[in-house]
Amino acid sequence: MGKIIVVHSFRGGTGKTNLVGNTAACMAKKGKKVGIVDTDIQSPGIHVLFGFEPESIKHSLNDYLWGKCDINDAAYDVTKGLQGVEEAGGKVYLIPSSMNLGEITKILKEGYEVSLLNEGLTNLINKLDLDYLFIDTHPGIGEETLLSLAISDATIVILRPDEQDFQGTRVTLEVCKRLGVSNLLLVVNKVLQTYDFVRLRADMERVYGCTVAGVLLQSDDLTENGSKEIFYLKHLDHQFSRGIEEIASKLAAT
Repeated sequence: MGKIIVVHSFRGGTGKTNLVGNTAACMAKKGKKVGIVDTDIQSPGIHVLFGFEPESIKHSLNDYLWGKCDINDAAYDVTKGLQGVEEAGGKVYLIPSSMNLGEITKILKEGYEVSLLNEGLTNLINKLDLDYLFIDTHPGIGEETLLSLAISDATIVILRPDEQDFQGTRVTLEVCKRLGVSNLLLVVNKVLQTYDFVRLRADMERVYGCTVAGVLLQSDDLTENGSKEIFYLKHLDHQFSRGIEEIASKLAAT
């Protein structure tokens, strides 16, 4: 049975989606079959990292949640073009959310049957024979996020070295612990070069009582990339990519 990895943050702008895309690609480059579900239905975007145009989305997660298609109909094989992944025997499947304004508005007004989401996740793992299924969540604490957290095999909470993130992460971790979420990991992102990385990691683990899976630098190179592609696959020796490798290793060990 494949593992469900939930990646979450209390606020937007933490780099959560980039973390999901790059870590999933790293796993696939190691020969794993990986799925990615964009459950940030209100503001979807991970498809951009894989060069997947909105016009190419015939069926989306929205369609499945409204009973218009099977979950597998919304799964797209985006492996082709991911440097080194096919050669390693890996696979990446993307289940995008709709970019259609009307469908986003409908979700906001009417909602959906949240239990269908968890049922769909299990079906995806079984039918696609996945080793890992990554869930890119909507920031904050909502019903759909709570249910995803409750069935996760590992949860990454990503934050920046920012006072609002520090306080919000404390709330998020408390919710996770009350839900009985196991294998909680932290990733500190967008850290300036001037920080003492060793001390920051130690402080985070002491304050939050969780393992820090990675500390990622604020990178001008990543900013210039502008989410046009999976940065890790094109820059394996970059400090950011080495951080992604560390995070992937931590997940593989859970």
